[in-house]
Amino acid sequence: MSIDNTKYRNYILDGYGAIVMILALIFSSSMVGLAVYISFKYFHTDLRYTDGFNILSYLFTFLPVIWAFDFFVMKKEKKVLNFNMQTRPFHVYLLIFPMMFGMILIGEYSTSLIPTSGPIFGDLYQIYSEQMNSISDDTFTLFLLVSFFAPIIEEILFRGIIQKGMINKGVKPRNAIIISALVFGIVHFNPWQFIGAFLLGIVLGVVYYKTKSLLMSIFLHFFNNTIVVVMMKFFYTESFSELLNIPEYVVLLAGIVIFAIFYYLFMYRNRIYYRE
Repeated sequence: MSIDNTKYRNYILDGYGAIVMILALIFSSSMVGLAVYISFKYFHTDLRYTDGFNILSYLFTFLPVIWAFDFFVMKKEKKVLNFNMQTRPFHVYLLIFPMMFGMILIGEYSTSLIPTSGPIFGDLYQIYSEQMNSISDDTFTLFLLVSFFAPIIEEILFRGIIQKGMINKGVKPRNAIIISALVFGIVHFNPWQFIGAFLLGIVLGVVYYKTKSLLMSIFLHFFNNTIVVVMMKFFYTESFSELLNIPEYVVLLAGIVIFAIFYYLFMYRNRIYYRE
C-alpha cells in the first residue's frame, strides 16, 4: 500500500501565517493579563506569584500561537505540522555544546553593557526585576518551566515554524536565522533578555539549519536554560563574572575564543550534511 506523503510537504511561513501568529499571541497574552487583573481586583490575589499560574500563563501564551498556525495555515492546506527529531553522531554534540557555551559568555558581557538606571532604563529594569522575582522559588517548578517547557515550545515556534517556514518560502537561510533570532529576543519583552536571547537564537538557528534536527536546538536551549536555573538557585547569580570573581572582559574574551574555535569546527570541519 502506497503512503500519501503530500500532507508532509514542506510548509511555508508567509505574511498570512505571520499575521495569524501575531494575532494569536496578542489574544493569548491579553487573556493572561485579564486573568491577572480579575484575580487581583476581585479576589485580591496576585496570580503572578503562584507556581501553577506561572506555568499555565506561559503555556497559554505560546501554545495558542502554535495551534493557530497549525489550524489556520496547515489544515487549510491539508498539511501536517511535523518536525525532524532525530539524534546526531556523538561528535556533533561535542561541537555544538561548547559553541553554545561560548555564546552564553558573549551574551553575558553584551547584556552587562545595558544600563540598569536612569529615567528610561531604570524604570524598565525595575519592571524586569519584579518579573524575575515573580518566578517560583520552588526549584522543581522553575526547572519544569524554564528547562523543560520553554526549550520544547520555543524551539518548535521560533526555529521549527518561523525559521524553517521562511527558508521553505525562499528566504535566504542567513536572513531567516537572523529574523527568527530577532523575534525570539523581542518576545522576551525587555532589553536585558533580548540581547542574550538574540545571540543564543543565532546559534540555535545555525545548529538547526545545519543538522536539520529540531532536537539539537532543543538540547542546546535546555543546556542554556538549565545553566541559568542552577546559577540562580544555587549560586544566587546569573553572571559568571560574579561567580568566578573575574572582570567581564575576561568572560568576553573566553567566550569569543571558545565560540570561534567550535563554530569553525562545526561549520567547516564537520563535513556531514543532513536532509530533512
